[in-house]
Amino acid sequence: MAEHTFHLKANWPGLRNDIGEIETAHLKTAISIPTEMDGPGIGTNPDEMLLGAAATCYIITLAAMMERSGLTKKSLTMSSEGIVDETNGVITYKKIIHKPVIVLAQNASSHDVKRAQRLAEKAEASCMITRAVQGNIDVSLEATITVAAD
Repeated sequence: MAEHTFHLKANWPGLRNDIGEIETAHLKTAISIPTEMDGPGIGTNPDEMLLGAAATCYIITLAAMMERSGLTKKSLTMSSEGIVDETNGVITYKKIIHKPVIVLAQNASSHDVKRAQRLAEKAEASCMITRAVQGNIDVSLEATITVAAD
């Protein structure tokens, strides 16, 4: 069994509506409360970071599964949406919706399209971030799969 360790440094010099920063081995950015939650909206925020973690984990997992299955793609893009509810002062991250767009190679068969759909669904269930938030955040999938034109 391999165990991987990641590190993050954070600095928050002020109060609620101030601006802090985080730094990892490959990311350094300002952080603050988003404007939607009456913050300054500078840099990123925990809501975007969680959405980013879920989205990058999903798309990398899907690409790896497609590669292992020999399914040839022309492109793989995605948008994701995070829904955060604030009721009576309680903020809850309710839902993440991944919307991958898979364009298969021009010679893809209808079987390949079905296989891509199955892999898209399997990747959502296999992603370690999705598994980590399971039971707390609903993660759903709206995949679009097409075959490249001439």
